[in-house]
Amino acid sequence: MSHYQPGILATPVPPHARHMFFALESAAALPAALDHLIQLVDGKCAVVGFGESLVQALHAQIDGLRVFPAMTGVGVDNPSTQHALWCWLHGEDRGELLNRSTAFEAALAPAFRLVQMNETFRHRTGHDLTGYEDGTENPHDEAAVAAALVGEGADGLVGGSFAAIQQWQHDLKGFHAMSSQVKDDIMGRRLSDNEELDDAPISAHVKRTAQESFAPEAFVVRRSMPWIDGERAGLMFLAFGFSLDAFEAQLRRMSGLEDGITDGLYRISRPITGGYYWCPPLQDGHLDLRALRID
Repeated sequence: MSHYQPGILATPVPPHARHMFFALESAAALPAALDHLIQLVDGKCAVVGFGESLVQALHAQIDGLRVFPAMTGVGVDNPSTQHALWCWLHGEDRGELLNRSTAFEAALAPAFRLVQMNETFRHRTGHDLTGYEDGTENPHDEAAVAAALVGEGADGLVGGSFAAIQQWQHDLKGFHAMSSQVKDDIMGRRLSDNEELDDAPISAHVKRTAQESFAPEAFVVRRSMPWIDGERAGLMFLAFGFSLDAFEAQLRRMSGLEDGITDGLYRISRPITGGYYWCPPLQDGHLDLRALRID
């Protein structure tokens, strides 16, 4: 399958990236902004996703797309900060990314207004700032394609994907004050060799999110990257799926909505944003927006 935004599955995660979130300001200016977006987004160095409010503004419907649910669990809160449009820019150089993001913002105005921007980076070979490797259980090759991309349906839908995004803020000082055993029990893996612990507690993150333990299985492709903003830092969680159901099933279990047991990850981190987006496929190297039935 070649008609998808290749940045969705490209590995490893890029050295640098920017997440840009936009609000819709002018429906009248949408046609020109979408024309610019089609020209700007190659799906490789720029991946784009449409929020439900933008799809509705276009008088369209994408089956499976919905607003991120504000989910309250056992002592935890997962906020919804849904936006109309999301752009994920990749690059090798931070300065070049700054210039590109400025050009994106200008090209999408006045239809869209930038309301949030998060700069992220690859830590070591793909590690969280806690030092643990991220995305260990990611599917690969054909399994990744099956997990991340819509495989059948109408024109303009096949090759599309759904993105789930949460910005997690870590308590790194509290985490580093913990013993090695406590840290490993929270994650369910040994920091030293990334091996899964046979005797990990049921609250361990790897047990809460074991993708094969759900019915149906809840496989997604994770492309998460760390972020730092002054004294604040954490992980920009990003997962792609052929639907949003797998991610949402994992989040419900993490939040203790299945059995009252909360994921240990909440002891050292908390989500401060949450959004769902539909990532259209490509046609002839450009965004394929036929599913939106734009006149």
